[in-house]
Amino acid sequence: MPTGVAIRDVSRQLFDAAERVLLRSGPNALTSRAVTAEAGCAKGVLHRHFADFDAFLAELVLDRIGRIRAQAAALSASAGTGTVVDNLTAALTDLFESVAVAIVGLVTARDELRARLHQAGSTGVPVLAEATAMISSYLAAERERGRLVADADVDTIALTLIGSGHLLFAGRGGVAPEVADVRKVVSSVVAGAGARQ
Repeated sequence: MPTGVAIRDVSRQLFDAAERVLLRSGPNALTSRAVTAEAGCAKGVLHRHFADFDAFLAELVLDRIGRIRAQAAALSASAGTGTVVDNLTAALTDLFESVAVAIVGLVTARDELRARLHQAGSTGVPVLAEATAMISSYLAAERERGRLVADADVDTIALTLIGSGHLLFAGRGGVAPEVADVRKVVSSVVAGAGARQ
């Protein structure tokens, strides 16, 4: 590896490399050596920027949680437009077609990572908890606009959608389900809440 070459946005380069390794080979293949090799930099680069590998992984997950929060803002802004089913179908597809499913596997596989994430304030299963909050907030906004029935249990609907979405996308070897399949699940879950199709 060349030395003395400046790397722009080291964290981003390492995070992107970690995602590629994670998606290609799973959480057990994610090592500091695999990440730095994928990023095309010396192993010491990771350790100069992060206290240890679990600190790196915690920052990776927190970065992805930040992306979910940005997605949540966009989803909330869509309340009152399009249809509830279409908005939720797009949100679940965007969420789970990303690295979210693989991140959940990573968090589940590493006790130290879970502990660090909980110390950083993450609750429940990191990524899925934030995704559930995103969906719940959106559904509450739609309920306020009268696009869901007044007594719609948005928290339970959100949990059901995230659980169903995770099951739809997990274990498929990188092949996403058809949008029609995601839409069918969303339609079934929100039908009782009075959402227009």
